Amino acid sequence: MKPQNINHGLQYLKSQVKNLPHKPGVYRMIDKNSHVLYVGKAKNIKKRVVSYTRFDGLPTRLKRMVSSTSELEIIITNSEQEALLLEANLIKKFKPQYNILFKDDKSLPFIFITKDEDFPKLLKHRGAKNEEGHYFGPFASNFAVNNTLTAIQRAFLLRSCSDNVFFNRSRPCLLYQIKRCSAPCVNKISKADYKS
Repeated sequence: MKPQNINHGLQYLKSQVKNLPHKPGVYRMIDKNSHVLYVGKAKNIKKRVVSYTRFDGLPTRLKRMVSSTSELEIIITNSEQEALLLEANLIKKFKPQYNILFKDDKSLPFIFITKDEDFPKLLKHRGAKNEEGHYFGPFASNFAVNNTLTAIQRAFLLRSCSDNVFFNRSRPCLLYQIKRCSAPCVNKISKADYKS
């Protein structure tokens, strides 16, 4: 049963708490018109939703959200990191009005490969996606993105240096020596082979 007015939002959440698991996951608060109000992640979904039922201690913004909640949907995940990634993707998809963070993925790291260059760069990226290229992610942590970058460098030997460094080198850098770059800066590889 869905609440029919704002006075029932709090009671609805209280009625749902007893059935919630002590597991990591993502929850969505939805209004009577089926609009997603908020997407959140939690290490323990039950504890997180219980915190919304302590109505008097909530800021005004969250009181309005709780009062407007008609439905609660949860997705259980295997870990808090998995929940973080799912939360970011759902916020991007639904653009809920009560979510402040992550609406444009500015908080999470991505891997970025530049476009329209003879020798595209492989970079870690955080922030607005203003530059043309290929974005992969988001990643749950810097550790995850750094490990992935290292694996990609070893497999594909793509450069990660700035254009300023790239165009002013006279000999290969350390990444070439440790087999993580093909040294296109000093013509150790052709454009065609680099892109293949």
